[in-house]
Amino acid sequence: MTTVGKRACLWLQDLLMDERALRRVHSELRFRGVKGTTGTQASFLQLFDGDGEKVKQLDRRVCQLSGFERSFLVCGQTYTRKQDTEVVNALASLGASVHKMCTDVRLLASLKEVEEPFEKDQIGSSAMAYKRNPMRSERCCALSRHLMALPANTLHTHATQWLERTLDDSANRRLTLSEAFLTADAVLLTLLNVTQGLVVYPKVIERHISQELPFMATENLIMAMVRKGADRQECHEKIRVLSHEAAAQVKEHGKDNDLVARVEADAYFAPILPHLQQLLDPATFVGRAPQQVTEFLQEEVQPVLDLYQGKLDNLSAELTV
Repeated sequence: MTTVGKRACLWLQDLLMDERALRRVHSELRFRGVKGTTGTQASFLQLFDGDGEKVKQLDRRVCQLSGFERSFLVCGQTYTRKQDTEVVNALASLGASVHKMCTDVRLLASLKEVEEPFEKDQIGSSAMAYKRNPMRSERCCALSRHLMALPANTLHTHATQWLERTLDDSANRRLTLSEAFLTADAVLLTLLNVTQGLVVYPKVIERHISQELPFMATENLIMAMVRKGADRQECHEKIRVLSHEAAAQVKEHGKDNDLVARVEADAYFAPILPHLQQLLDPATFVGRAPQQVTEFLQEEVQPVLDLYQGKLDNLSAELTV
């Protein structure tokens, strides 16, 4: 068992890894520079009467004016398409993180534990008026799946460059690179809309916990009985029988989980009855999850937020649904 906050931090951890990857790729981007048609700079060397230093100065200057800190020292007709694969791989990895997160949201929404934003006049289904499908999360998953498929294009483009290049990469690159950035942008805008309006229903979560916690607590009950001097195998068998009886009530008759009541009614468990509620305390089962959340937010999330201070203010996304 875990907490909603811990679940969200697991999503955040993946997104932080993507942020680091994107920041690294961005910082390492190189410009082709002034290299001439085949990368040898022969034409520029002629232009400057054989002065190689002037060729290098021109290369650096054009690189700076184009917004790059450095250029490739060697290249052919084009810069290596390996660079494209690194860029699109980083974006695709982001897509995988968002897909996983939104799949979790959809699963939790099916349990009615969480719900994404739902507009006042939004229609979840033209046939089933009651439906409140998590369409934003579904959209994120659909777009992310497309984003995750794009690296194959850049890999094939890089792998089939022949000695210098072939023209069959041009149309593919124009499609793949633009689609990768546009899709990532759409995914993040939709995710922003989801997270800003995500609703959590604690009462539903409490009910689910109350139904499952007695089963989860059986090991603790056995250990408590053993500490009171009971035989472990005998205790295990009694718990097993009672658990299966309670499970049958839930699955076959649609009733609530009555395992706790069965334990309380069995004189065998009298030694631990005064401590039963303590043994069934949900806080016992989440461990350090609350502290982990605080530590994670302070030590890993906040430093990244500080990097973008002033750029995230009043950030919002409106969707047409």
